[in-house]
Amino acid sequence: MKELVETIAKALVDAPDQVQVTQEENDKGILVTLRVAEADIGKVIGKQGRVANAIRSVVKAAGIRKGVHVIVDIE
Repeated sequence: MKELVETIAKALVDAPDQVQVTQEENDKGILVTLRVAEADIGKVIGKQGRVANAIRSVVKAAGIRKGVHVIVDIE
């Protein structure tokens, strides 16, 4: 899941070298945390959070295919 979020985020931002993605697994599922440059945060969130919700939907669908619950957190 980490690679998927990283690929999507790097395609959206102006500074792809500053994209940081971490992944933590626990008994509830997988938590993926995305960090981008401060100037690019608006591009990742989008108007009214539409881009962020789209990223979460894609990752959630990929998680369902693998049988895991995935949460994407954007910091």
